[in-house]
Amino acid sequence: ISFSAIDSALSSLKNCQSYISSGMDVATQVALDLVESCNDEEDVNNMEKVMLEYATMDRELNHYIKAFEETINQVKREKPENLPDLEKLAQEKFLEMESKNSDSDLQRNEKYMYFKDQLKEMKKQYHGNDTIEEIDDDIAVTRSQMNVICPITQMTMKRPVRNKICGHTYEEDAILEMIQTKKQKKKQVRCPKMGCSHVDVKASDLVPDEALKRMIDSQNKQ
Repeated sequence: ISFSAIDSALSSLKNCQSYISSGMDVATQVALDLVESCNDEEDVNNMEKVMLEYATMDRELNHYIKAFEETINQVKREKPENLPDLEKLAQEKFLEMESKNSDSDLQRNEKYMYFKDQLKEMKKQYHGNDTIEEIDDDIAVTRSQMNVICPITQMTMKRPVRNKICGHTYEEDAILEMIQTKKQKKKQVRCPKMGCSHVDVKASDLVPDEALKRMIDSQNKQ
């Protein structure tokens, strides 16, 4: 195999990764739809199995790409007189990486973690936490209203994003504008949620809070 053939193959593999990523996004949306429409728990569990299959494919692709990239870099560094069998070398590296696989790798897949997190939030909203609701309906209502108010704009959020580090939610445009403004002044952004000690909010730590958005949309329809 030539270097150019490997580059072309790697480019195709990276395209496959984007398809896997899109598939995981769709599976997450379907699972949230199932919870929202109070479908059978088994259907939701099946979506989780789909997510784990995607995570397995993603890990395998990552290993393949990494094995070939490392092989090419190694050969370019060493500059041997006779070009070795690149495919064989890459295959050996790939098998070595695969031999270290464990189930915990899949649990740490970012899209799978997001799936689990959103599912938990969605179940909380749609199947409720009875013990909290029993304490006082007014407290429960106030708490749910507090959750939909952006700490920056003090208005109901339209596109909530959650900070993976501290767990707080903000209106997407408002927090991104805050980050951009501080960045220009070379300053860090403190989490605007009162009482939060997180002092370095980054755009890369923000993920869409689909479960919360659905709850807000549902309240608005009522």
